[in-house]
Formats: sequence, structure tokens, C-alpha cells
Amino acid sequence: MMKAAVLGSPIQHSLSPFIHNRAYEILGVEGQYEKFDVNAEQIAEFLTSKRLDDWMGFSLTMPLKEVVLGLGFDVDVRARKIHSVNTLLRVGNSYKALSTDVLAFDRILDGIEFSKVAIIGGGGTARAALGALDGRIGEVTLLQRSAKRNDVLTGCVDTTKLDFCSMQTSLESFDLVISTTPSGASDILAPSIPKSPGTLIEALYKPWPTLISQTWTSSGGRVIHGLDLLVEQALDQVQLMTSRSFDYTSMRKTLLADVLEHNSSL
Repeated sequence: MMKAAVLGSPIQHSLSPFIHNRAYEILGVEGQYEKFDVNAEQIAEFLTSKRLDDWMGFSLTMPLKEVVLGLGFDVDVRARKIHSVNTLLRVGNSYKALSTDVLAFDRILDGIEFSKVAIIGGGGTARAALGALDGRIGEVTLLQRSAKRNDVLTGCVDTTKLDFCSMQTSLESFDLVISTTPSGASDILAPSIPKSPGTLIEALYKPWPTLISQTWTSSGGRVIHGLDLLVEQALDQVQLMTSRSFDYTSMRKTLLADVLEHNSSL
């Protein structure tokens, strides 16, 4: 039986086990997907201990997305560029590191028309969004509380220019806003959303709705839920870890409906 898991700390809230195990059920895969509370100091020893078992791969969340870059694994070009890894695939006695977050944003952005983009935050999710936006648009505005990540963020793009601004910057002129901050951090921006808003991608899914997503919807804009992003990045992980081909459209629809119902019952 194949095994996989999500790693991070804290991890109790993670919906990844529900999503992946449901996908295995749909695919008829004999597998089990678990969750383990693993912090930055524990990750190297944990991965070493799993190399000789039947573990096919691991999903990574905070605080591990950057830490694993220093563990000597083969890192995919795009993951190295955005300085963030959310997936480890077992390859012999080692792991291949990559980011399905970038792939998820690739597909989501394909379905959106936009001309002016703002990203709130500068962590791993923001960098994945930048990796997918690079070359699609001439400039992206980044709203941050601190400039300490500016060098890493600049390294995420080749052709797209970055405009670094404070968290007090108005969102009024943007038709695509990507919010990647922890709960409550973007609340101060809710009063400044456009009068005729375009699309908001809100990376959070709990608590829901966030103030900014609620305000955006009330003003007639489109909101892409954090669960949409969670399911989208999981599609690639499921395919990679099970080595099964499947129709993403059908799987996305089923998983999203199931996880929305599951999340609302928690």
C-alpha cells in the first residue's frame, strides 16, 4: 500500500488528508495519506527515517517550504527560483523537490483576465503567485509589512517588474488581487477595494469569509476561495504520488464539492 503525508507545524487543521484520501478512493488506489507535526528542526531526521519505507511523497506546509531547500535534494528549477517547495517525491533513497503551488497558479491565472495586479504578503504563496505571473504582466505591486523579503521576491521573476509598497496602499486601481497573509492581516485593506472589483484570490479558507473576501463579494467581484487553491495544488501532488493519469476537470469538481461540504461541517 502506498503512503504519503503532509508535514508541517502546526498541522492539526490541515484538510490535505481528506482531499488526498478522497482522491485515492475515486482513483481506486490502495493508499493512505496522513499528517505529521514536524518542525524545521525535525524535518531532516524525519525524512531520513522514511526513506526505507513505502512512502511515495510528502506535501509541505509552514514552516518547511524553505527549510528543505538546504537538505541537498534535487530541486526543480521553478521551486528553486521562488525559493519555496511544497512537494517531495521519493526517488530511490532521496527526494525530488518541487512546487505544485506554482502549477496551481498557472492554471488559475489562465482563467482570469487582468491588467493590474497586487499581491498582499511576501511568503511562499506570494512567491508561487509571482512565479506564475512572471512574463504574463509587466508589473506586479507587492503590499508588505516589511522589506526583509524583497531580495527573495525579486529573484522570483525574470521579466515582470516589482513595485514594493506598504500595507496601507489602496487596492482601488487593481483588477486582480492575491491575498496571501494570515487571518486578519489584510482587514485594513477592505475599505479600499475597487468600486467595480475584478478578481480576488484569497489563499485562506479558515476562517471564512475573510473581511476582504466578504467586502469584495458584496461589491460584485469574483472571489477564488482558498479551498480552490488547496485543491488545485493537490491535483498535481495526487498525480505525481500515485502515478495515475486522470481528468483534472472532473477530479477538481468532485474534490472541491466534497471538501467544501467537509469544511463547513467542522
